[in-house]
Amino acid sequence: MKDIDLDKLVKAIEKGKKVTFFNGAGISTSAGIPDFRSPDTGLYSNLAKLNLPYAEAVFDIDYFKEDPKPFYTLATELMPGQFPPTKFHYLIKLFQDKNKLNRVYTQNIDTLERLAGVEDENIVEAHGSFASNHCIECKEEMSSNTFKDLMEKGIPNCESCKGYVKPDIVFFGEGLPKKFFSSWDDDCDNVEIAIIAGTSLTVYPFASLPSEVDKKCIRVLANKEKVGDLGSRKDDILALGGCDEFAEKIARSLGWEKELDKLYDEGQNKYTTKKESEQEKIEDIKFELKKVDIKESKFKNEDKDEVDIDVSNLIEKLKI
Repeated sequence: MKDIDLDKLVKAIEKGKKVTFFNGAGISTSAGIPDFRSPDTGLYSNLAKLNLPYAEAVFDIDYFKEDPKPFYTLATELMPGQFPPTKFHYLIKLFQDKNKLNRVYTQNIDTLERLAGVEDENIVEAHGSFASNHCIECKEEMSSNTFKDLMEKGIPNCESCKGYVKPDIVFFGEGLPKKFFSSWDDDCDNVEIAIIAGTSLTVYPFASLPSEVDKKCIRVLANKEKVGDLGSRKDDILALGGCDEFAEKIARSLGWEKELDKLYDEGQNKYTTKKESEQEKIEDIKFELKKVDIKESKFKNEDKDEVDIDVSNLIEKLKI
């Protein structure tokens, strides 16, 4: 991004123009979440172990109804709480806190915008997310805690009708959330600054959004490569490179650098502390289990009276 383009963007923000974000999987890769389509490293290229007829079947609603196991296998690797938000996510949070955020349109299902502190009213998850869960048959909602507990034991089933319960992620064969269309009807003609980040702009209708904004809109592409029609308008700004590097540069230019670093460091510390706490619990469990001979998750001890193990304490520690 040229300095003259950066100055133009900063001045527009300082004059009160609000930013609308259009996010793709690339803003989350530095958190450790693989994207879907990158060769060798994308999720689709690493699904061979699930023996799917084709990679995208893991997110196909008809295939899910026949065999939900592959999705739940993948879901355990993507559940919120395992990955911390990135600097780019916290940049969005800063725009919100300073009343300079219009909306966040995201293709991502990882909920990292939410974990960074962006409010629900400001987020449009075009492809749904792990934030809520419903039965695919009777549509009854299930809390995230209950869903997570059931998924650790097997396949979550609805308490009412016994149908499969899945996160409100949009599968192939399902319609996009109503919020996507209603929000875009409100926002389309009012986008003043559009920041398009970490996306290949290949999945529609999301991919068409940046092209539908007003010609006077400043469009900024924060991406490793040029995509869509970005760069074809006189007010377009191309910032080709990493999303976090873009966030750092913008924050520095706006005088938000210390605030961004503080938010990011606090988020990383919270995540690290949680991981350390979980690891300590695991080590405690291992210690307790050494007191009995356990094979294939079954107690093999014959003389239970000689086993010195606090079962209630062990069960409590297993709830991590």
